[in-house]
Amino acid sequence: MRCSQTSAGKPPRVRGAIEDTGLNRERARPPATGGLSSQRIALGVEYDGSGFCGWQTQAGVRTVQAALEAAIGRVADEPVRVQCAGRTDAGVHAEEQVLHFDTSAHRSDRSWVLGTNAHLPPDVAVRWARPVDPRFHARFSAIARHYRYLIMVRSTRSPLHRDRVVWTHRLLDTERMGKAGQTLVGVHDFSSFRAVACQAKSPIRHVHYLELTDTSGLIELRIGANGFLHHMVRNIVGVLMMIGRGDAPVGWTRDLLSLRDRRLGGVTAPPHGLYFVRADYPAELHLPPVQSARLSGGLTPSHMGNA
Repeated sequence: MRCSQTSAGKPPRVRGAIEDTGLNRERARPPATGGLSSQRIALGVEYDGSGFCGWQTQAGVRTVQAALEAAIGRVADEPVRVQCAGRTDAGVHAEEQVLHFDTSAHRSDRSWVLGTNAHLPPDVAVRWARPVDPRFHARFSAIARHYRYLIMVRSTRSPLHRDRVVWTHRLLDTERMGKAGQTLVGVHDFSSFRAVACQAKSPIRHVHYLELTDTSGLIELRIGANGFLHHMVRNIVGVLMMIGRGDAPVGWTRDLLSLRDRRLGGVTAPPHGLYFVRADYPAELHLPPVQSARLSGGLTPSHMGNA
């Protein structure tokens, strides 16, 4: 699948990012459909990003947003426009992406779920649906976002998990990686960990936690923050992998925070190991409890086998 070609033969300028850039922040507005019969619906969506050119609609390529808008529109019997909690790049997966749309159609929660799923391809599914206050906005109402990244360490690559994890044959010292990662917890300027094309007005983010676990060679990094810069998680993973291999000192993360220069940072880790886990919202919005599958794409020690 080629996601980088446009009709002019040039890479498209993707304004979305794996992580919310915080651009053009505005107050959530009431439904644009007008009239007392209009309503705002929130959905929880799971998808395998390996067959998509990212979340955001782009001409001539397959995207998650376009697939959902087409399916929801069939159920609503009218065009819809969806907004999500965190736009994802090509190859990135989501366990519980949250989105909203405005519609004059009135359907039961069950009908929104089953009807939309009936018109979706097999790599996308709606998990839940709920009417929400018109002031709710999937992106701007979120108070935190959570991601995880999966790394398989073994001597040979895994054909069964080729689009679900990032594979490395080099051993990684998770103790070193974890120690380096703790430097990033807290409020910092993450200029060294943002993409060059990142459009966020401020590089300041508050990382609430960064955790690493290693289960028989499957390393999982979990991270949550009030918001993320473009490629921030993948750049963090790239740096930590270099530290884990011994190619950089543990103190490199602290140095990079001080330097505030992306050009001095490590490589950007591949997209297919990244999962958008969930977004957090204020309790008064009454969204369903977090339902993230936590299945690791079927990746458990018993499934991984031995190299």
